[in-house]
Amino acid sequence: MTAGSRILAMGHYQPSRVITNADLASTLDTNDEWIRDRVGIAERRVADGESVADMATFAAEKALATSGLTASDIDLVVVATCSAIDRCPNVATRVAARLGINAPGAFDVNTACSGFSYALATGDHAIRAGASRNALVIGAEKLSDITDWSDRTTAVLFGDGAGAAVLSAAPDGEAAGIGPVVWGSTPEKGDALKIAGWQPYIKQEGQAVFRWATTALAPFAIEVCEKAGIAPSELAAFVPHQANTRIIDGIVKRLGLSPDAIVAKDLVESGNTSAASVPLALSKLIERGELPSGAPVLLFGFGGGLTYAGQVVRCP
Repeated sequence: MTAGSRILAMGHYQPSRVITNADLASTLDTNDEWIRDRVGIAERRVADGESVADMATFAAEKALATSGLTASDIDLVVVATCSAIDRCPNVATRVAARLGINAPGAFDVNTACSGFSYALATGDHAIRAGASRNALVIGAEKLSDITDWSDRTTAVLFGDGAGAAVLSAAPDGEAAGIGPVVWGSTPEKGDALKIAGWQPYIKQEGQAVFRWATTALAPFAIEVCEKAGIAPSELAAFVPHQANTRIIDGIVKRLGLSPDAIVAKDLVESGNTSAASVPLALSKLIERGELPSGAPVLLFGFGGGLTYAGQVVRCP
């Protein structure tokens, strides 16, 4: 048993192909102003040849290289995704094979856009319980595979990418770097956002999801801070799921953050990348040097299911 875990390093990957709002306007009845006003997105990255496993591996390689650990140190791989086309073998075992990780526990988690926080909590719990020493936790999505590019209500939203974290036990005498998780769902409204069938497209009841996100979620985000023993005003940053700038602004308004706190809005350049959005945004903030080591950050994912999950973490 250990007192807790911490994030050693983050990494991310995005494909090189960029689709702008102007590109979409050439084939859809939409325009840049409408998209920016409704959701805040300017462009998104779309994978061509890369699979979910490819992008997950690239992000994980980056995180592992920065962590000071090697593949032989990792004994658990958890991948959050809702867009993997193959059901078996899972993405986690494919990532482990490509990285040369020997005999790890390896499984995928599907809670859609809250997936990374669910996976992060699961990795943290495994380390706390002594079932793992070092874990690799990844959020990866190729939503372009399941986006109907002729539907302007969804085609403007989604992008592809991956983000990864390397977790390890907190050293003796040090506080845990990953706080308690608050997670849950509103299953009676789960059909408001779904990917159903054998050859599915994402279907979303946009107004229903928007109302739920802007009215129901802020209290859960505040509860995350309470469980971590930190006031929202003490946070260095808030990294929510990158769904919609109006949703993010609505939650922020009720949180009581410090005026100096950073609010991640990576969706402007990345779109909604579901389970990849939180680690992708956090990894970029750390890579750009915008968050010092040890800074407290609130992670909060929400979306399909309708699920939510969050925790306060300390930056590596």
